Amino acid sequence: MYVEILGSAAGGGFPQWNCNCHNCRSLRAGTLSLKPRLQTQVAVSQSQNCWFLLNASPDLRTQIERTPSLHPQGHGRNSPIRGVLLTGGDIDQIAGLLSLRELHCFCLYCAPSIRRILEEDNSVFGMLQRIPNQLSWHEIRPGASFPLLDPAGANSGIGCTVFALAHRYPAYVRRERSSGLPPDQAQFGLLLESPSGKSLAYLPAVGDISPSLIERLSLVDLVLFDGTFWTNDELREIQGGESRAEEMGHIPVSGPNGSLRKLAGLRRPRKVFIHLNNTNPMLDESGPQYREVREAGWEVAEDGNRYEL
Repeated sequence: MYVEILGSAAGGGFPQWNCNCHNCRSLRAGTLSLKPRLQTQVAVSQSQNCWFLLNASPDLRTQIERTPSLHPQGHGRNSPIRGVLLTGGDIDQIAGLLSLRELHCFCLYCAPSIRRILEEDNSVFGMLQRIPNQLSWHEIRPGASFPLLDPAGANSGIGCTVFALAHRYPAYVRRERSSGLPPDQAQFGLLLESPSGKSLAYLPAVGDISPSLIERLSLVDLVLFDGTFWTNDELREIQGGESRAEEMGHIPVSGPNGSLRKLAGLRRPRKVFIHLNNTNPMLDESGPQYREVREAGWEVAEDGNRYEL
């Protein structure tokens, strides 16, 4: 299975367009060891001519153009993108769907609750269903295991298992709507397995690390894990009045209850932090936070990273 990191930043990218924090200011000035990043986007394939997107970032069009393996093939409109798997309904997970509206047929895997939010509450996504079979819905629920299929029903060779990660729906969802939706469909983690038996865990938004989650991750070969914030109060210290990381559905990397410590016992998988907020100090490769992460056996995702499982 081929895994391509098309973007590795959290919502807003890095630098963020309206931010002049230390990281963004330093990147623009070229004074620190920082690299620009587009918003988080991952693509997977077994054959390299049939690709599936893990979520759909607002930067998707640019990311496709930067990735030759995702370019159209043959004559006319013929994209190798066959499907999209949504882990949730956050804006930086769904906005890129609108970049796929040009009458291209693909499968959309998501929770029934996310389908209701997209299909019933947001009429703009009707642009994905202007012709028959343009969009093939595949509703997925916690605990489900299934093969990834192309729109014609052909098996891609990649198997997927989904599990619940959080009970928080996006802030844009009306309260009366979110209160009627199943809590365990708000945010998923994905386990993707290749025919060789090698596997990937994709978890860009994790609010809590349970013993059962640690057990799941101990069995995979590559983990792409929520690295959004370094500390719980990171945004408050910079902006003031902002929510804490955990209130936004992201466990911080550092601290006694952070992911770096809680996942310290993982030995088998290659461990990579992804979905990095522009304020996160571990973006600075010359800084102590980056060194701490690397010394703990983790990598920090960059746009353009490729893995083969």
